[in-house]
Amino acid sequence: MCQLLGMNCNVPTDICFSFTGFQARGGATDVHSDGWGIAFFEGKGVRLFLDPQPSCSSPIAELVRNYPIQSRNVIAHIRKATQGSVGLENTHPFRRELWGRYWIFAHNGNLLDFAPTLDGSFLPVGLTDSETAFCWLLQELRQTFGSSCPERLELFAALHRLTLAVAEHGEFNFLLSNGDCLFAHASTKLSYIIRQAPFAQAHLSDQDVMVDFRAVTNPHDRVAVIATQPLTDNEVWQEMPPGSLWWFEEGEVVKKLATRPGPHKPATTI
Repeated sequence: MCQLLGMNCNVPTDICFSFTGFQARGGATDVHSDGWGIAFFEGKGVRLFLDPQPSCSSPIAELVRNYPIQSRNVIAHIRKATQGSVGLENTHPFRRELWGRYWIFAHNGNLLDFAPTLDGSFLPVGLTDSETAFCWLLQELRQTFGSSCPERLELFAALHRLTLAVAEHGEFNFLLSNGDCLFAHASTKLSYIIRQAPFAQAHLSDQDVMVDFRAVTNPHDRVAVIATQPLTDNEVWQEMPPGSLWWFEEGEVVKKLATRPGPHKPATTI
């Protein structure tokens, strides 16, 4: 399986500290050595770095770790391949345009018997179930709302409905963002932490690195970090209940909904 890392903030923030620990899990402290990627939103643009090499030894990952790119929404992924070969075309996160904005998606899990009908508006380039799911989600959102982006409450409700359908096919942990907010689905395992005043020190679990956030933040800063497994060993992370969809904006939780189907609910064919 893979691991996910996301960040949503109320002010542009760099992810260097969290990425330092996350990078080590790509082949050094963990087995996720089949590629990695990270996407930074900057206004309507996106900086996207992808590498099919292990993140622990990737020169591109070293650049990202030492390059304090400021962003309000970040999605990163380290891969342990289940479907699709190791290669650049199968490396997360994936990017597509919808309603004049870039959307970024990364997935951890394995979807079985997942073969949705695609109308050609969004097509996968690689061979992963993840990219297929992303294309189907965007297709269904555009079919639902047409050419205009809906209000976020409507968008979240539609995404909840679509997530229910896909999740019936297997493990579907994901992060999704259009640069305004970040959606996270905890199918089996995700945790988050919100850092805000009063700030304190944090120590990474995978590297002997510590930061004093009091020295690098302002009192009004608020940062939500989402990860498959907590990245620090001296902070209290909140585990997201399996089967829950979350909406983060401005560095805080706006809304969450349950996505675990009932025990007698039949599978949905998509």
